[in-house]
Formats: sequence, structure tokens, C-alpha cells
Amino acid sequence: MAVGATMYTFAVQLADVDRGVYEDLSVRVARHPSETDAFMLTRVMAYCLEYEEGIAFSEGVSATDEPAVLVRDLTGALVAWIEVGAPDAARLHTGSVQAERTRVYTHRDPAKVAAPWAGKRIHRSDEILLHSFDPGFVDAVTAVLERRNTMTVSITERRIYLDLNATSFETDVHTQPAA
Repeated sequence: MAVGATMYTFAVQLADVDRGVYEDLSVRVARHPSETDAFMLTRVMAYCLEYEEGIAFSEGVSATDEPAVLVRDLTGALVAWIEVGAPDAARLHTGSVQAERTRVYTHRDPAKVAAPWAGKRIHRSDEILLHSFDPGFVDAVTAVLERRNTMTVSITERRIYLDLNATSFETDVHTQPAA
């Protein structure tokens, strides 16, 4: 018998001062058995950092033709292709062709994530941004992760102030071009 996904819930108070986004969100995330807590948490952080009307999680690791997080406009057109982890160049190429903007959020060393993309054909690679966090941030946060979570995310000048289940964390969001 196959093991199913584990559901996590996040009651999020989001205050993104940089973009003027202030929302109370109820986020449900299905963590596939092959997915790590760090990957799932990075998906949630990407969702918060990219939050806008039309944002959604894809079907996850089983959705090979969609990114981890995507944004569609009111017509259903794909606006943002948001990858998590260490996607290959072909996925970035596909995302950049299909969406207005393509982003990658990683919990890994960004230099190691970007290295395999060098010299590969990626549509509009100069417009793709790779975002990462301070070393150890994601691992520290996953240590207090529960199935039901209360989370406050404040972002100002690309610095995240995160309170997860009454434990506080801080990190900068490091951004570099993919190309």
C-alpha cells in the first residue's frame, strides 16, 4: 500500500512591506513522502514571498508539467512559474517560455544550484532570479515545524522576520540572476 501525502496547515499573517502586501492566509500544504521538510518549507516561503491574487501550489512532485508554485491571472494565463529546490535547465526553459516571470527559491547552496545551468539553453535566462536564504535558516525553522502551524512573516528590505509556532527567526533573501 502506498503512503499518502501528509497535510500541513499554516495560519499565516503576511506583512510584505517591500511590496505593500498585507494578508491573513490559511495555507494547506500536502507533503509528499519523498519530499523533505526543508523543501516543503521552502515552498511555503516562496508562496509567501510571491503572494498575489491567483497564486497556488501545483500538484507537487507528481506534476511534472507545472512548477511547485504558480500564479495565474483571471483569464487563467500563467503569470509566474516558481520553482523550488534545484530544478534542471529544461524546467527553467519551459517555465520561462510559458510564464511572464520565472523564479527559483532554494534551501541549498545557490552556487551549486545554478552551476548545472551554465551553458544550457534557457529562454530569457537573464530575467530568471534565484532566491536563497542565510545558511542554516531553513534547517532551523524546520526543527519547530508541526502539522498545524501559526506563522507570522514580515518582510522589509528583503529581510524576513519569521515567527513560527512562537519561535523567532531572521534571514536575508539573497537574490542573484540565474544566468
